[in-house]
Amino acid sequence: MARHDSEDGQAGVELVAILPLVAVIVVLLWQAAVAGQAVWLAGTAARAAARAQAIGGDPAQAARNTLPPSLREGLKTVTGSDGAVRVRIRIPSVVAGKHRIGTVSAQARFRSQAG
Repeated sequence: MARHDSEDGQAGVELVAILPLVAVIVVLLWQAAVAGQAVWLAGTAARAAARAQAIGGDPAQAARNTLPPSLREGLKTVTGSDGAVRVRIRIPSVVAGKHRIGTVSAQARFRSQAG
């Protein structure tokens, strides 16, 4: 089979052209994983805060203790009159360092165990 000189290096050019698209897809998938982790951990922090509230502890500190340091900044906890605790955390950006791309929140409630 004869090779055409005009096609030499074509695969290399195509690879170089597609690399930015592959990089963007990888970053988007990574960001989706980080956002998913933030959603999961917001629920965990809300349950911990609600447990602390139910026994008379500090719900904000309990929520903070369940989160990794990267998610503690910007943590907000709000305790309702019915004993429910809402936790809001910021979703960190994987490409922009300290920037956040949004927030997620979760709510939990336990019956009061305080005497």
